[in-house]
Amino acid sequence: MASKMCEPLVIGRVIGEVVDYFCPSVKMSVVYNNNKHVYNGHEFFPSSVTSKPRVEVHGGDLRSFFTLIMIDPDVPGPSDPYLREHLHWIVTDIPGTTDCSFGREVVGYEMPRPNIGIHRFVFLLFKQKKRQTISSAPVSRDQFSSRKFSEENELGSPVAAVFFNCQRETAARRR
Repeated sequence: MASKMCEPLVIGRVIGEVVDYFCPSVKMSVVYNNNKHVYNGHEFFPSSVTSKPRVEVHGGDLRSFFTLIMIDPDVPGPSDPYLREHLHWIVTDIPGTTDCSFGREVVGYEMPRPNIGIHRFVFLLFKQKKRQTISSAPVSRDQFSSRKFSEENELGSPVAAVFFNCQRETAARRR
């Protein structure tokens, strides 16, 4: 069953390019605007993801804590992502069975603004060993590394992940 849950992450190259292979052990739901659920590979326009989503952790208990990271691995464009990864959001100390509003926002939400091509926006959830595991915020949103951040903060592999695709909206055609 775990391999079935990972399949879209492998096909979408999240596993491999962003994180190493892992088996999801916690369920996470991401919802924009109260009704737009994020499913692996689904597409959203930037106008529908302007405000931060509700992210719920369906696992652990109130004594377990999680860190959420949102990144764009396709910066500046998917064909040559030499600035990989761009950090969009970090929330730590999210108690299990709650949502990210109960956590501590370390890096504020930045809405997706893809310029070239279709970008993947990835939500990674890590289980913390204890509360206040994250020592400090990254110095820059650019060239962020999820792997390095996880290693530096002793987070290990993700326990859940989901991604959506997003591309620049074209202006309305003139007649």
